[in-house]
Amino acid sequence: MDLDNVLLVTDSYKVTHHLQYPPNTSTVCSYFESRGGKFPETVFFGLQYILKRWLVGPVVTKEKIQEAKEIFKLHFGQDLFNEKGWNYILEHHGGYLPLRIKAVPEGTVVPTRNVLFTVENTDPKCYWLTNYFETLLVQSWYPMTVATNSRYQKLIIAKYLNETADSLAGLPFKLHDFGFRGCTSVEQAGIGGAAHLVNFMGTDTIAALCVARKYYGCEIAGFSIPAAEHSTITTWGEDGEKDGFKNMLNKFPSGGVSCVSDSYNIWNACEKLWGQELKDEVMSRADNGALVIRPDSGNPKEVVVKVLDILGDKFGTTFNSKGYKMLPPYLRIMQGDGISLETLEAILEILKQNKWSTDLVTFGSGGALLQKLDRDTQKCAFKCSYAVVNGKEVNVFKDPITDRGKRSKKGQLTLERQNNGFITKEEGTGDPAKDVLQVVFENGKLVKEFSFSEVRKNAEIDLLKN
Repeated sequence: MDLDNVLLVTDSYKVTHHLQYPPNTSTVCSYFESRGGKFPETVFFGLQYILKRWLVGPVVTKEKIQEAKEIFKLHFGQDLFNEKGWNYILEHHGGYLPLRIKAVPEGTVVPTRNVLFTVENTDPKCYWLTNYFETLLVQSWYPMTVATNSRYQKLIIAKYLNETADSLAGLPFKLHDFGFRGCTSVEQAGIGGAAHLVNFMGTDTIAALCVARKYYGCEIAGFSIPAAEHSTITTWGEDGEKDGFKNMLNKFPSGGVSCVSDSYNIWNACEKLWGQELKDEVMSRADNGALVIRPDSGNPKEVVVKVLDILGDKFGTTFNSKGYKMLPPYLRIMQGDGISLETLEAILEILKQNKWSTDLVTFGSGGALLQKLDRDTQKCAFKCSYAVVNGKEVNVFKDPITDRGKRSKKGQLTLERQNNGFITKEEGTGDPAKDVLQVVFENGKLVKEFSFSEVRKNAEIDLLKN
């Protein structure tokens, strides 16, 4: 069984849907939206990955049809697979999918409850094809939601930087992706990690670099520095922790270097080891790149401030133009444990109250960045809105009496700009000339491709745009 067979990348019940539409259906048009959720806006990202990975080119072959036929007969216990329909696509379209997909430009920030992309068949005999790929296309919820979550954290960090720092220059490296190991697969890490890099430039998730490079043409989307893990410090033994630290400084004499320092006693490490016994070596990095000390346990709100207080006492502080304390430029800290949208603001507020600049701290996030999300975080859904049956146009919708929040949109849709925002026009009432949705895929070919730099530009926060 081949997981690269696109005929198999659907839910079981969709295999039977070609038998369920009204007779003489010739067009089915569906759309994707966020119906609300945790965030009032979404960053649209990741559809291009799905299209290039799965749908571009002659993706239907004799071998794939035969394999799908055999599997579905075993799966259902009867012959329900649309072999005739798939053979038609192979014979009349050369295996290219007769679909048209229009989407908002990737990276665009759109308020919830607006159409983000539409899908329709371009061959009347393939009306059943539109919703066959709902399963696959809806998986764009994941990169979209990661990019949205990441961007909202960027807004928080930017706010505190703007209030407590002389510059916003360090913002792209203030939230570092530590999420690779917490993902369910290498593919998920690549997709989610690339979504985070829409907003930031720091990552340890190498799979994200591969996705951004292969599917968005970005030579290198993220950066990192040499860093210790507990094993590379604790193998020196508790009595040898100082030697482990010194080894880091010696082996990486220039550029930034990060050293986890809570293996035994973070207060002793900061006060005695870094602040006394290795103080000269740390200070000698003045022109060679910063030492980044990383606490990795405890209550972040308490730990971060106390670490800064100790380091400030040992290495001295200055005040920036906004009246907030700064450490020497060769010394910074990174908090990489317990970081999420919910904890980030609390930590930054405590720093501000204690007169420490946000400029001093970098954050690392793993599970909360790439994993603690699901399709309902932004209530993502794909619904049919329009069909042609017996030559007549039909506005299609659902409106469950038990949950009016699930009411779907009717008819042909356009997304138009209005009052510095967006509005979705339904039932064909929109102006096609004002439609923000662009054809990105048509008849098996990628019509419009977005570079990673374009995506980043579209998603940039107003504080940096202005």
